[in-house]
Formats: sequence, structure tokens, C-alpha cells
Amino acid sequence: MLNMTSTPLRDLSESDFEDTEISINVGGYKKRLRYDILLRFPETRLCKLLACQSKESILELCDDYDDTKNEFYFDRNPELFPYVLHFYNTGKLHVMGELCVFSFCQEIEYWGINEFFIDSCCSYSYHGRKVEPEQDQWDDKSEQESTTSSFDEILAFYHDASKFDRQLFGNFRRRLWLALDNPGYSILSRIFSILSILVVIGSIVTMCLNSLPDFQIVNANGSTEEDPRFEIVEHFGIAWFTLELVVRFAVSPDMTLFFKHPLNIIDFISIAPFYITLIVNLVVESSPTLANLGRVAQVLRLMRIFRILKLARHSTGLRSLGATLKYSYREVGLLLLYLSVGISIFSVVAYTIEKEDNDGLATIPACWWWATVSMTTVGYGDVVPGSIAGKLTASACILAGILVVVLPITLIFNKFSHFYRRQKQLENAMRSCDFGDGVKDIASVNLRDYYAQRVKSLMASITNLSKNTPSEQSLNESIN
Repeated sequence: MLNMTSTPLRDLSESDFEDTEISINVGGYKKRLRYDILLRFPETRLCKLLACQSKESILELCDDYDDTKNEFYFDRNPELFPYVLHFYNTGKLHVMGELCVFSFCQEIEYWGINEFFIDSCCSYSYHGRKVEPEQDQWDDKSEQESTTSSFDEILAFYHDASKFDRQLFGNFRRRLWLALDNPGYSILSRIFSILSILVVIGSIVTMCLNSLPDFQIVNANGSTEEDPRFEIVEHFGIAWFTLELVVRFAVSPDMTLFFKHPLNIIDFISIAPFYITLIVNLVVESSPTLANLGRVAQVLRLMRIFRILKLARHSTGLRSLGATLKYSYREVGLLLLYLSVGISIFSVVAYTIEKEDNDGLATIPACWWWATVSMTTVGYGDVVPGSIAGKLTASACILAGILVVVLPITLIFNKFSHFYRRQKQLENAMRSCDFGDGVKDIASVNLRDYYAQRVKSLMASITNLSKNTPSEQSLNESIN
């Protein structure tokens, strides 16, 4: 074996390069490397080590050196050194998906290896993870929050169900609570859910038909009134919604937290305009000087359209949409930001080009409306550019709008699919429980069954990760 302190690199012939080896010890991982392999990359730390003429110069490049064994010791991570060996053997770097890109970057920088040696199969992923690390953090955080939310909902469900054991008529109230708040739990809950949906749809259809002139009744003083048949449907719907809200409140496991639930707030908002309108009309009749309050009643009547949100209690898709918007505020914010930037730019350009010849685009606010309609690809056609330059600007605005809208929509749709599957799993877990004999033992069984599928998926993912990819196989072959 060559003793580097006594034999300078310049005294070795070409045949010596092929036969001479040095011993490397990286955190306990030992490997012997030939001179000719190291000399292929003269800018690396190991190659520079070959040109050292004294022990002092050697220790500037390594952490320790054994004269007797001619062994160089490096206090580095031994798990990352195989990637360095693979680079010396093949001239290419490969980065596995489970590695931290920043630790890997610091490691190859220590060994004097440049990032441009990363092979094309790993380069895109490596640089993407290095430049945009927060994107993965956002996705992981969203996934973690979603899983935590699922677990909390299951625990809250059993916790609420267990409260009835300490209340009067607990079993009866629990069954009624499950029938009202968990559609599909039993035959009774399915029947109630269908009736509630029909009443909501009937109320919305009645409100729409009442706006048609054929169904409006004109009084002697020229004012219009609702058709009496529609009033009967409206009053029946209000009575149903009120009874539904009162019964839900009466059988609620915790009345103090009842109106903190979003769906219960929607139920209250759906009937509040009717009673507020009724009070306003009584006040107006008793005090003619307050006739302007009648306009307030007309505005409140329009709020009946919010009853359509009551369907969220019976629709998995609507609840999933709400959860998607809750956890996709970053993507929605980006979408609004992109649209705002595009609208601002194209509105100013259109104003500059069309302000003298087009009255519809004579002001920047008017151009904002045109740019908004164009970027969202709605295209009402009420305002259009007339010049060639204006039409080219409109074409660019439409194409930019398509790109701006499509990019974030993909991320939002993926999250919607995830939350929809999660909501279906939650519903199945809740519907499969039986509270006939209490909830002390049932809760643990349901939780175990619910998360067994998640554990199975996790183990499958770990199995897939343990399989060697082509890059891993190449790395192992070069080391061995």
C-alpha cells in the first residue's frame, strides 16, 4: 500500500495510478478507492487529497489520518457516502425521494461535487423540492389537519352520543338525535331526510314561481301580492323548518354548543327572515310613519334562497365542498391574486387603446368589468373592443384567463376528491355503530375498524417505498 506522506503524486506513473488504492473511513463506513477513479474528478475533495505532501495538508481536507494504515477518516454521515461512491464510479448523482435535499446538498458540497452532476432522472425532482419546499409542507399540513379533523369528528360523535346516558329519556333522545343529524343511519332517518329535502326544494321552487307575472295577483291599489297557494306552501315550509330546528335543539346532547355548528346556523338563518318580516309588517301597520321598513322586509324575503344550503346536511358533496374551501384557502387566494393582476393589466391596456373610439371602454372601471368577464371566459358581449389592437389584447386576456383559472383548479379538485372520500368513510363509520346497549365498548371497536383501513394503506405505501427503483438498483450495483 502506498504511504502518501513518503511518495508524492507526481512520482507515480500511469500504471501506478491503476494499481494504487487509498483507504477511506467515513463514520465507520470503510472503502478502498483507486487513484485512477479519483483523478477523473480533480475538483473533488478526495482527488485533492492525493496531491497532499504533508500530514498537515492532509488534515486540512480530512478529520484524521492514520500513518500506519494510510487510512483517511471523515466525520461525516456514512449513510450518504454511498451516493458519493456512486458518483465516482458512474459520474452521475442520484437522489432518492426519502432524502432531505438540503442535507444532500450540504454533503455533496463538502465532497466538492457540483449539483450539475445530478442525473436527469432526479434533477427535476431535486431542484423542485429544493426551490419550493413549502409546497410539500402545505400539502402535508393539509393532510395532517384533515386526518386530525377526521379523528376529532369520530371522537366528538361518540362523546356526544355518550352524553345521553346521563340524561332523562336518554335512549329515546339519542335515537331521535341520530335520526335527525345523521341521514342514512336508520330507516327513520332516511325518511326524515327525504321529507326535508322535498320541503327545501318545494320552498325554493315556490319562491322562483312567485316571481313570474302569471302567478302574481295585482291589488286595486296597484301593488302585487303572492298567490295564496304559494303562501300555503311557504307557511308549511316555515313550520317544518321551525319544528325541525326546535326538535334538534331539544334533543341536542349539549344545548350550549348547538349554535356553534355551521349547519345549525344555516337552519336558523333559513327561517329568521320570515319571522323578522312578520315583525316588521306588524310594526309598519301599527305605525304608518315607519313605512320605509317595508323595504327591509322585501330585502329579507330574498334571503329565503339561503335555504338551499340546508341540503348540505343531506349531501356529502356539499359538506366536502365546504371542507375543501376551508383547507384550500391558499389556492383560492392564489386564484384571486392571479385574476386581480391580470384584470389590472389588461384593463389598463384596453383603456389606453380604446378610450377615444369606444364609449364602453372609456374609463378604467368599465375596463375592469370587461377584463373580468373576458378572463373568466364568460363573455357577455355587452362591451367589445373595435380596433385590431384591442382585439389582440382581448385574445391575450382570454388565453391568460384560461391558464390562470385552470392551474389552481387542479389542486382544489384533488383536495375535493380527498375530502369527499374522507367524508364517505366518516359516514360509513357513524352509520355502522349501534347504541342500543350504550357506547362504552362500541366506540373502541368502531375506531379500530375505521383506522384499520388507514393502517393497511400505510403499510402498503411503506412496502412500495422499500422496493428498489432503477436508480436505487444502479446505486447498489455501483457500491457492491
